[in-house]
Amino acid sequence: MSTAAKLTFVASLATTAGIISFIYYKQHDDRIKLHAGIIRDVQRQEQRKFENLYVLEQQQELTKKLKEREQKDLETQNLQTN
Repeated sequence: MSTAAKLTFVASLATTAGIISFIYYKQHDDRIKLHAGIIRDVQRQEQRKFENLYVLEQQQELTKKLKEREQKDLETQNLQTN
């Protein structure tokens, strides 16, 4: 085998090994990013859940206050008409 052939063979092996290594690294990196994305999504869902519960509690309080005010207004009207 000539020197040029040996160098070409070694260069092809090195290139092939580099490509395979890069693909392995890229797949590994993509898996890590996908997993991190799933964790972020779960955290966002939990945050939204707590925010929605807080808004619901606020709405319930406002509804309760409104009903109390309406009841007082009705009582006031009834007293004024009598």
